[in-house]
Amino acid sequence: MTLHRVLLFATVVWLLSISATGPLLAQDSSETLSGTVTDAFGKPRSNVQVSVKNSATGQTTDTQSDSSGHYSLANLTPGDYEVTASADGFATATSKLTIGAGASPSLNLTLLPAPDQSQESVPNAPSATGTAPSLEDLGFSPAETRANAQQQALLDKRTHMLKIHQRMGLMTTIPLLATVITSVNAGGRSTSTSSRDLHVALGALTGDLYGITAWYAIRAPRIKGTPKRGPIRFHEAMAWIHGPGMILTPILGAMAFEQKNNGQHVHGIAQAHGPVAIVTAGAFGAALLSVSVKF
Repeated sequence: MTLHRVLLFATVVWLLSISATGPLLAQDSSETLSGTVTDAFGKPRSNVQVSVKNSATGQTTDTQSDSSGHYSLANLTPGDYEVTASADGFATATSKLTIGAGASPSLNLTLLPAPDQSQESVPNAPSATGTAPSLEDLGFSPAETRANAQQQALLDKRTHMLKIHQRMGLMTTIPLLATVITSVNAGGRSTSTSSRDLHVALGALTGDLYGITAWYAIRAPRIKGTPKRGPIRFHEAMAWIHGPGMILTPILGAMAFEQKNNGQHVHGIAQAHGPVAIVTAGAFGAALLSVSVKF
């Protein structure tokens, strides 16, 4: 064999070896993406579906997070990817990243609560869209809203408690009106003991319901820096009237009740029971109308 043929044979073998090992090298160039899925409060979330989509090929690879919120996706070739995490009760989290050769990429994902479209508008923040109030309704920009998931959770709690406050207020009006009506027969000269007892019982029921109503308004969490809109200021101003009135009215009523049962005419400060009760009922009705009727 001549030298020329030897060199030609060696060149062919070298080229064949390169063509055979090239695909193997390309196949070895695969990466693994890993990370942790948490909620807005930093708690790891399990059984969250994590999907990775190759922007160039459209190929998608799925996995689920484990009990510690950790996920891992192997055999990813270098390139641009879109990563999504989805779970029931949460809005889908989406992020993009570029995976380079020889890298060990890590991407943590945060799930935010899904918006509740079934909630109704309540007095603390009327919504122009007719759905539950959001941080945008309170003056926050969309960027600030995404960055304040904890404030959104507080707003959801405030919304829930004020909805109960509003409904309890409507329920309180029933015994309140009945108490006012029965007061006509409870204060006259010829009133019977049963008329006074009925008036007192209705007044006690009104006071109990009012206390529950006020508790939900007082305990609803406040969100600092949020402006008070529309009739809310008037609603709160009326509370400074009917709140003390709801405390003073039964005290004066108890004094008047005792005097009547002793066969006496109502006298002294007990005589203020009727006027105080009327002012209190009027302020309560005005506060209720201010957040229930659109002007």
